[in-house]
Amino acid sequence: MVDGRHSPPTVKNLGAIHPSMEIPLLIPKEKPPITVVGDVGGRIAIIVDDIIDDVDSFLAAAETLKERGAYKIYVMATHGILSSDAPRLIEESAIDEVVVTNTIPHEIQKLQCPKIQTVDISMILSEAIRRIHNGESMSYLFRNIGVDD
Repeated sequence: MVDGRHSPPTVKNLGAIHPSMEIPLLIPKEKPPITVVGDVGGRIAIIVDDIIDDVDSFLAAAETLKERGAYKIYVMATHGILSSDAPRLIEESAIDEVVVTNTIPHEIQKLQCPKIQTVDISMILSEAIRRIHNGESMSYLFRNIGVDD
């Protein structure tokens, strides 16, 4: 694809530890520019990703959405690593709330930024493990677990 999602990073040969071996150096891909498809004016924008670590791309996306008139901006991710100064940057940003699961401890980050909220998924994970162990249906979890569970 044009944005490089399906291609491996560029590899350069860095040097040799031994005359017959070379160390590959992975060069990070350039990120495509942020684009907004459709009219977000007066609407709630929800940005979804699997991991939030370095928040620069989220902040840029939130700023673009705010400039285009988004009413509120939420960021949701499965894993909230939130390293370095991410809590401060989120607090000072156009993002209204960041929702992450408790797969990674981030209590300190929550103290630094009240915009960070946590969803506890321990019960659904334990039920999934129990079902797999007992050979029971996993699809039950997707059909019968409600928002309040």
